[in-house]
Amino acid sequence: MQSYWKEISILLEQVAEQEIKNIENASKLIADRIKKGGIIQLFGCGHSHLLAQEAYYRAGGLVPVAPITLEPLMLHKGALTSSQNEKNPAFIEQNKDQISFEPNDILVVISTSGRNPAPIDMAFLGKEAGILVISLQSLLYRDQEGRHASGKRLEEVVDIVLNTHVPVGDGLLSNKGLQYGPASTVVGAALLNALISQVIVEISKGAEELPVFKSANLSDSHLHNEAMMEKYKNRIDFN
Repeated sequence: MQSYWKEISILLEQVAEQEIKNIENASKLIADRIKKGGIIQLFGCGHSHLLAQEAYYRAGGLVPVAPITLEPLMLHKGALTSSQNEKNPAFIEQNKDQISFEPNDILVVISTSGRNPAPIDMAFLGKEAGILVISLQSLLYRDQEGRHASGKRLEEVVDIVLNTHVPVGDGLLSNKGLQYGPASTVVGAALLNALISQVIVEISKGAEELPVFKSANLSDSHLHNEAMMEKYKNRIDFN
């Protein structure tokens, strides 16, 4: 256990140092679009979808955030099913009627390896819609050949890459030839929340009221959160 704490702490410090400029640049672009009525939409498959949900309806997080929920890509529908659909080159095309972007939206595509068709196809959809597309991925996987028909990997499609620096294979520790102690969810959540926190700072520079959720466990939160959700109910399903 001590070894995992040490290694994840080292990795988090590395990410904090090396990604600060990307976070600052991305946060300015995102804040500008949110001020114009856009929302952040997050997409991921399998464990990456956990991060898309992490940012949604989050105490202390932004209100205009929504996960793109395609259930056959989610773990509760079966781990093997999710993995197979992520590699299916036709999956996003077959389900794109469930996806809707508006001009000032931001799409965050979460994929540690950046090589599978579904995340790459989602990024292409965002680019075709003319919106800002950001990836949350580990560029240490760049030597792993992309599986998309175009030959492209995720970082070759998006506008901005937020690099998690997670090692290939995900595990920070090894024993008897096997990696263990996965890092992608911990680092991904930290990087995502660092980005959103900086977006809130940027929005605060020109706004009297911040679109931030209070914890539902605070006695004064109900009216505030209801008012926040009312502003975005035509774009985001909070039910």
